[in-house]
Amino acid sequence: MKITRLYAGDDGESHFEEIEVETEKTQPVEGMIFRQVPPGHVWDWHRPPQRQYVITLSGQAEIEIGDGTKKTLRPGTIMLVDDTTGRGHITRVIGTEPRLYAAIPVKSVRDRRA
Repeated sequence: MKITRLYAGDDGESHFEEIEVETEKTQPVEGMIFRQVPPGHVWDWHRPPQRQYVITLSGQAEIEIGDGTKKTLRPGTIMLVDDTTGRGHITRVIGTEPRLYAAIPVKSVRDRRA
């Protein structure tokens, strides 16, 4: 299954890439939080607190990176947000309805138990 990964490059800027995620395989995660954000809300340049999957459940958002490229997140979109260093990205809630999404932090390698 292909999803979009948002990551920080060596240039300190965020970039998009399409990656393959294995299906039928358990992903090591730390929990899940649901968030609802009103239309028009903007998070100016920011980085996520940790690597996390973000799944848009309803509403829409737009992610903008340093070179001006924008990607729209619609219901059902899964993104691995991995730009925990560098300048980060801008997130805007677009459209007329609130955006509901699930943020699922990825468990770091050092946190995994053998």
